Amino acid sequence: MLSSCSRVLGSRSPFLSWKPTGKLQQTLASEIIRAGVALHSGKTVTACLLPAAAGEGRYFVAGDHRTTIAAAIGNAVESPLCTTLSRAGARVRTVEHLLSALEACGVDNCRIEIDGGDEVPLLDGSAKEWVEAIQQVGLCVAEASDGNYMDKLAPFLNEPIYVSKNDAFIFGLPSPETRVTYGIDFSKVPSIGCQWFSSLMDASVYFKEIAPARTFCVYEEVEKMRSAGLIQGGSAENAIVCSATIGWLNPPLRYHDEPCRHKVLDLVGDFSLLAQNGSQGLVNAHIIAYKAGHTLHSEFVRCISKNS
Repeated sequence: MLSSCSRVLGSRSPFLSWKPTGKLQQTLASEIIRAGVALHSGKTVTACLLPAAAGEGRYFVAGDHRTTIAAAIGNAVESPLCTTLSRAGARVRTVEHLLSALEACGVDNCRIEIDGGDEVPLLDGSAKEWVEAIQQVGLCVAEASDGNYMDKLAPFLNEPIYVSKNDAFIFGLPSPETRVTYGIDFSKVPSIGCQWFSSLMDASVYFKEIAPARTFCVYEEVEKMRSAGLIQGGSAENAIVCSATIGWLNPPLRYHDEPCRHKVLDLVGDFSLLAQNGSQGLVNAHIIAYKAGHTLHSEFVRCISKNS
């Protein structure tokens, strides 16, 4: 069972302060359409990214009834191996890579229409193609429905806090900028082993060091996951696969620590769910995570959100 969000110092102040960034909210300058295989269902799905008005934030339109699902922590639900958003009986899965790219690129407001299934296309298993597509169309200042513009706010952590489950944890430490330190431990898979990545997390670092990192899996666990109805669309073209006995089955890696960097990519996407009405989602703090994943990421965001 997950612990509640715990204060390190015991004060009762709000976890977050929202401060102006000195920037106006942005959206896409033009639409983006990408089709590809869905990770879990194996279906071919299409995502159409459209400009949205200031204050609307990032949101999905999905399901038979074209339900609007805000990319907000209140819509995040428990699901295996991905981040899932749900509202009014509709859902959209594997949203983390796309949301990670939108957050890092500064796309504060975006309408995302999903067709052909309930998942975002996996593409090559990283955020690289999403970032390239966003950079190709460019951004523009988002206009609100009343014709005005809106300031972009950013969340700042006020005090040290943490969530944990067994030996997995996420610590958040106040900082004037965003820094991420992430550790993974796959000791039973020697080619992955224990890895750590730590860096300031700005757009430049994200584009060069994080966005190209692909999702990964352990070969010996693949059949079990497929028997459970998961990763039906997973392949050597959209994931890096490692065997505990043989090593990497589809090299070369893009980085020597690509699995750990992909976890940072996921964290940026999951933390983007903190965004409100076109604000920034990635909190200004030093985030230290170890053996965490989508569930713990969401729990951290949920805790700081409801206590702010």
